[in-house]
Amino acid sequence: MKKIIIALVLFLLVGCSSTSEVVSKKTTGKESNKVVSNKETKKDDEIDKIIESMSLEQKIAQMLVLECPVIPTNAEEYLKETPIGGIILMRECITSFEETKNYVSNFQKNSPYPVIISIDHEGGSVQRLGYLSDVSVSDIPFMYNVGKKNDSSLTHDIGKVLAEEVRTIGVNVDFAPDIDIFSNPRNKAIGKRSFGEDASLVSTMGVSLAKGLEGNNVISCFKHFPGHGDTDVDSHVSFPIINKSLDELNSLEFVPFKEVINAGAKMIMVGHIALPAITGDDTPSSLSKSVIDVLKNDLDYKGLVISDGLNMGALTKIYSNEEIAIKAVEAGNDLLLMPLDGVKTIEYIKNSSISEERINESVRKILKFKYKYLNNDNFLDGSYLNSEEHKQIINRVYN
Repeated sequence: MKKIIIALVLFLLVGCSSTSEVVSKKTTGKESNKVVSNKETKKDDEIDKIIESMSLEQKIAQMLVLECPVIPTNAEEYLKETPIGGIILMRECITSFEETKNYVSNFQKNSPYPVIISIDHEGGSVQRLGYLSDVSVSDIPFMYNVGKKNDSSLTHDIGKVLAEEVRTIGVNVDFAPDIDIFSNPRNKAIGKRSFGEDASLVSTMGVSLAKGLEGNNVISCFKHFPGHGDTDVDSHVSFPIINKSLDELNSLEFVPFKEVINAGAKMIMVGHIALPAITGDDTPSSLSKSVIDVLKNDLDYKGLVISDGLNMGALTKIYSNEEIAIKAVEAGNDLLLMPLDGVKTIEYIKNSSISEERINESVRKILKFKYKYLNNDNFLDGSYLNSEEHKQIINRVYN
């Protein structure tokens, strides 16, 4: 039923899709990925004026990244009243190529502010773009296979492939790379999603992949702080516990995160991993101010902090939806990924003891990020999907 509703909405909104202006053509006849930038940059005082003009509900809405919500036919009015910060494209809204493009385009076209259009597209077992029903996309290798080549140039090019393909449906943020270290062979949740067992290798490859993504207009989100590699529990089901001291974490798990922060990381995802040696209890990192303060203060990270999916079993088996929403903001997350109910989440936060000053702090970071890094129109031509150039790059992983 949900797919039928989404398909109907997409049908009603057909015709709003747009494509990026290009500065040149490749010799293959495809559009260049070097688009004319249409970022609407704003100064700090301009962003402050935007925040002053917003209601508290609108500010909280900017902190939400929802699982491809249905847009009503009065999209412009709806998004003006509830300017959702972003969406994540999951199976339910990745349908046909044209329908998916139109769905994304309508969010961008009708929202008063730039919208984060995100996707989980890492390679290996996590390739959401493959849900497109009527086109073929490149089969990106597991990052473990990429890491075994230990070739920064190749990894950069894999990032380029990822960016060019997800941009065909307007994505501007990819929840990749996974910079967890595969230090526990029993780890089924991460496994070959990681670049490997060596912290230095993971760091180098993570930076290289991100450069390939961001050099092609897709922002990287590094995950999963504080490190999901030395676990044997999948946080989609229950929350993992890592009994390590801060010194131990600094010597291994934190190494890649330090490197990407030094390289200019703009977004980091915090996982649902408990660190009792730091927090004194089993609070998941995503809901722990102590852990997020380590990221911000000890590791000197100034970019956006986004929670892992708030609909995951690690949280929902223990906390109510209201507790999850409030604790996630109190912990220091700027963006809340996939709360179970966006409307109720806004109400929960609005009616909590969280100050408007705290909300403003995150909204200011979010708007600065959007106006500095996001193109309002990030589409590439569909001919990039599974192109010969991309096949050649991927073949280098296996040769």
